[in-house]
Amino acid sequence: MSYEVTATRRRPQKFDDLVGQEFVAETLKNSIKSGKIAHAYLFSGPRGCGKTSTARILAKALNCQNGPTDSPCGVCPNCQEITKGSSLDVIEIDGASNNGVENARQIKDEVLFPPSNSKYKIYIIDEVHMLSSSAFNALLKTIEEPPSYAVFIFATTELQKVPVTIKSRCQQYNFRLVAVEKVKQCLADAAAELNIQADDEALYWIARESTGSMRDAYTIFDQVVAFSDGHITYEKIRDKLGLVGLDRLNTIFEACAQNQTEKVINLIDEFLQAGVSIEQLISNSADYLRSLLLIKSGVTKESLLGNSVERYSSVVLNSWNPIQIERALSIYLQLFRDIRYSLSPRYELELAFSRLCWINQYVSNMEVKKAIDAAQALLNGAPVTPQIATSEPSKTAIQTQTPVFNMSAAVPSQNQQVSVAAVPEVPVQTESAGSVNNLPPGMPHFSMLDKFFEKENSQQSGEGESSNPFLNGGSLPPEQRVVVDTSDFQDDNWTNTDEPPEEDYYQETEEFTGVQAEELYEATQAPVEDNFSAPVQLDEKFLTADGKTLSIAQLRGAVMADLAVNNSFLAAAVEKTGEWKVLDNKVETYVVSEYEQSLLKRNAPDIAKVISCVIGKQVSFEILVQKKDSADTVKKELPEQIKIVLDVFKGSIVGR
Repeated sequence: MSYEVTATRRRPQKFDDLVGQEFVAETLKNSIKSGKIAHAYLFSGPRGCGKTSTARILAKALNCQNGPTDSPCGVCPNCQEITKGSSLDVIEIDGASNNGVENARQIKDEVLFPPSNSKYKIYIIDEVHMLSSSAFNALLKTIEEPPSYAVFIFATTELQKVPVTIKSRCQQYNFRLVAVEKVKQCLADAAAELNIQADDEALYWIARESTGSMRDAYTIFDQVVAFSDGHITYEKIRDKLGLVGLDRLNTIFEACAQNQTEKVINLIDEFLQAGVSIEQLISNSADYLRSLLLIKSGVTKESLLGNSVERYSSVVLNSWNPIQIERALSIYLQLFRDIRYSLSPRYELELAFSRLCWINQYVSNMEVKKAIDAAQALLNGAPVTPQIATSEPSKTAIQTQTPVFNMSAAVPSQNQQVSVAAVPEVPVQTESAGSVNNLPPGMPHFSMLDKFFEKENSQQSGEGESSNPFLNGGSLPPEQRVVVDTSDFQDDNWTNTDEPPEEDYYQETEEFTGVQAEELYEATQAPVEDNFSAPVQLDEKFLTADGKTLSIAQLRGAVMADLAVNNSFLAAAVEKTGEWKVLDNKVETYVVSEYEQSLLKRNAPDIAKVISCVIGKQVSFEILVQKKDSADTVKKELPEQIKIVLDVFKGSIVGR
């Protein structure tokens, strides 16, 4: 007997043999039992999930000599002919190669002849989405009203390409991907039939690589069996197929966690020299980081991880937090997309692993935001209440574990006093609680500084050099000596790295006298000149078309109220206009800026419509520009806050 591949040898022969398609099997069995057999079926789903096998089982169930039955015998001549594909009454058609309208006409002509030695004449069209539009249209009438003995079964992997007119004439069944556990169990049964020993880790790898397709799983299984010599192990798969393997991944990621960049680069070179492709190394690294992230999230299901939790390195799990692992995973997912257009994929790979060596110093935006919020509250005068940390925190401490502060409300104005009672108290831990930096228990901290605090806590006071660069404020700046004019005072020769002299260094300045202070106050309280050279005549009256008397103020108010509903910016621009003059067929005003004039001119028709409704007749709206004399121009000083911003950023603010 010739060799038969596992996918063909283990093809399901009964509804009960279908793996992962319990809904489809039960529905078809119940319809056959009740005698409610449809004239057309549409099976859709991913590749290798049992669509064609289900079509053949349905054909055997309908044409079995004991049937129609939900359990075909499989031994009668009709069942055996269908299994071998030699039945005259079950016609299997490949839609990819028979997709023309001529093939559809041939089916229409043949379906008129009854079956030769079976009860039903069944057409199985695989990859039906490949048929042309003309072929689909030619089959519409036949599918809708076929002879009583004709049954059509369509199978497709791309349901969206099947016309709606075909879908509406068929019973649709959606096939699903098979779960990893079920695929692994089927592989174990196949290995037992061949008297082959297989490790669970190897079978899990095959099941995950199949991505839910039983045919793909059996194909990979046959390939692995060919080089396994009767014992399938993950190590053999790793070496023969050029995989990295969990042990190697543990080694290289432990080196990354320990910031051993040189060792990591050497390991990459070793893997590539051993025949591992760059794409495979990136893919295995992404799978490894995904498993670490799942473990950090509390997931221990072996079918999701691919291995038991104990197989993953505890060094890596303890070195990185979930945020850092998530960041590392995003690096490798982006790397797989970038290597297609890279100058050198190897350079990209080495750069990614080099970044991974300092990922333990990565601080997320969320941590920075929480730290800034907590620091903002402390800077605004939040009292620090020391308390002794206990094994069970109090209810108050739990409630203030993560305070959220309103940044706008937290910053007081110049004339506003900060109320200490309004700021929430943030409890802190004392040194008796084992906290080196004495941070409040609810205050967020930077995870990259945890190792510095642990080292400081383990060292005795005064022994060795401190490893925390933030305890003493860092190194001193370069020494600078400012050359000053010593004509008025004597230079004391001290630089920025020296301590200031004890005597008063700065010269005393004259104090303001009462008269000078009063003059300065009056100068600051002087009114600012208005933007317009002429006052707005709001009390001026005019007559509307129907004889009513209105004032300019009422007209302007009505126009701005109407515009503010749909265009608040235009209403604000109208408010800045100068004196209004109501003439016979127009309303005239002026502005002091050409920019405001252009803005109002663009919207002049809309403003004119509103004015016309108020006045009761059609008028236009004209805007003039009134320039101010240079002598009347008052130079205004910038506010102190704006000066500080300009000084810090060394820039300028340009307005329009």
